[in-house]
Amino acid sequence: MKKQNTVTFKVSGRHALFTDPLTKIGGEKYSYQIPTYEALKGVLSSVYWKPTLVWIVDKVRVMKPIRSQTRSAKPVKYGGTGHDLSIYTYLADVEYQVQAHFEWNFHREDLAHDRNENKHYFVAKRMIERGGRRDVFLGTRECQAYVEPCEFGEGKGFYDGYPGELAFGMMFHGFSYPDELGKDELYARFWHPKMVNGVVEFIRPDECDPNLTKFVREMKSTPPDSIGLQEKGLLEGYQEGAL
Repeated sequence: MKKQNTVTFKVSGRHALFTDPLTKIGGEKYSYQIPTYEALKGVLSSVYWKPTLVWIVDKVRVMKPIRSQTRSAKPVKYGGTGHDLSIYTYLADVEYQVQAHFEWNFHREDLAHDRNENKHYFVAKRMIERGGRRDVFLGTRECQAYVEPCEFGEGKGFYDGYPGELAFGMMFHGFSYPDELGKDELYARFWHPKMVNGVVEFIRPDECDPNLTKFVREMKSTPPDSIGLQEKGLLEGYQEGAL
């Protein structure tokens, strides 16, 4: 039985590019075989985002066979001096079912009055039905994607009944940002995912192995001042996505 704060949806696209952002600056890019936690969290943020809550991705179901496709590209050289000729390896014709839930961001006590689970659940559900509030993409901006409602587990998936489990080695999990971490630092998390019957169950960010967590840099969170917005009569618009 799903909790009130749990949503499910299908996301699909012609191409996807899931990479380790720590090594993707310049050069040729090669996609992971499955979506990263951070990429799916990005999809959810495009569908419905509020600073009051934090999206937690529970699991993803791979519906179509994992296939790759190479494409040539001419990216700008790191530093902006000319272009390089590179080969990018994308995933082709992808479709995923995703289950996720939201939790309150307790580092934003100024938004405690907005912790209305019923409201946020039904707004998120409507946004899924409409395909999201902003453009949705899978990994990178050129990989346009489409979101629609579904029940997790419905329909036939390519890896249903696949014997044993598929391991993908060490993969990028996601970033720990200051506004969710509670301190002015940015970390990158890694983990070892496994797929069983086409389903990858994600571990929570706070369950990632500290030995597989890398400090990236200092970063200060500078969220809008909700008290200042309230004084200007703009807080309601900010909460509802108008700002």
